[in-house]
Amino acid sequence: MSVEALVLGIETSCDETGVGIVRGRELLADAVASSVEEHARFGGVVPEVASRAHLEAMTPTVERALATAGVRLSQVDAIAVTAGPGLVGALLVGLAAAKAYALALDVPLYGVNHLAAHVAVDTLEHGPLPEPVVALLVSGGHSSLLRIDELTGTPVQLGRTLDDAAGEAFDKVARVLGLPFPGGPHIDRMARTGDPGFVDFPRGLSGPRDRVEHPYDFSFSGLKTAVARWVAVRQRDGQPVPVADVAAAFQEAVVDVLTTKAVAACREQGVEHLLIGGGVAANSRLRVLAEQRAAAAGIRLRVPRPGLCTDNGAMVAALGVEMVTRGVAPSPLEIGVDSSLPVSQTLVGGAR
Repeated sequence: MSVEALVLGIETSCDETGVGIVRGRELLADAVASSVEEHARFGGVVPEVASRAHLEAMTPTVERALATAGVRLSQVDAIAVTAGPGLVGALLVGLAAAKAYALALDVPLYGVNHLAAHVAVDTLEHGPLPEPVVALLVSGGHSSLLRIDELTGTPVQLGRTLDDAAGEAFDKVARVLGLPFPGGPHIDRMARTGDPGFVDFPRGLSGPRDRVEHPYDFSFSGLKTAVARWVAVRQRDGQPVPVADVAAAFQEAVVDVLTTKAVAACREQGVEHLLIGGGVAANSRLRVLAEQRAAAAGIRLRVPRPGLCTDNGAMVAALGVEMVTRGVAPSPLEIGVDSSLPVSQTLVGGAR
């Protein structure tokens, strides 16, 4: 199969039905159907609601992607799909659809890791990925630092969250501040008019002992609790809560830890390139501070545009193209989903 293979990617790990179509490194279509409004009234994603939304959106989203790309389904050379990690029911909908398309078209199926796809999507914007590269992946369910020597190979996990992921902390703090779900965009917006030094919130796992025992790990549970307690005290004393200032101080604590550890990992691993991906990578303050600290350390930073940071089918298709181009054996049709798929497993059921 040629390096210009046409790959259709399906992403249904959480609350967004994403279908992307990529030829080589050219993004032809990135169709997304989000069910976030259906979850907002519950203050978080409801798995059963997400699964039902994927079922209803799958065929229309595929058709919309094909129309946007200007290609026929029969022209697709391979199907790539998120097989994990994520919500079991949501993943099953995407995998079932991918299997059906692959079987009907008689084309290879690639069941890929959601986190690896967040890395691969950057190739659509900035070209081939430098190898090695340190990847900081931050989302609602994951906060990880990885060293990637080969995009389709086995990543080395340098660090991970020990409790709440960064995006999860954003959602929980937003709820405390009375902001809508999902919390990340709303905190980012409020923080732009706030004072990041208003409160010196704690930086998890950043003390001298932590730098030895957990140099690249993250912890945001204590920070979330500190914000909740600070707000509770203000409310108990009848004082107003300066939402913009608290949002800015909380956000600064998160991005300070993320960028400090990411830059340190690059330096100590002897890697000159840093990539940031995942939904939280759309945060404006994270992007600015990462650029400043990477430049000061002589590290080249790569961050996809915000629209490619959140969950989408384009990232899955991009990783599928890499699999095809590098001659990686596809997954068998018998593969299943894995809600806790380890970051070390880039492809499910393949030879690598």
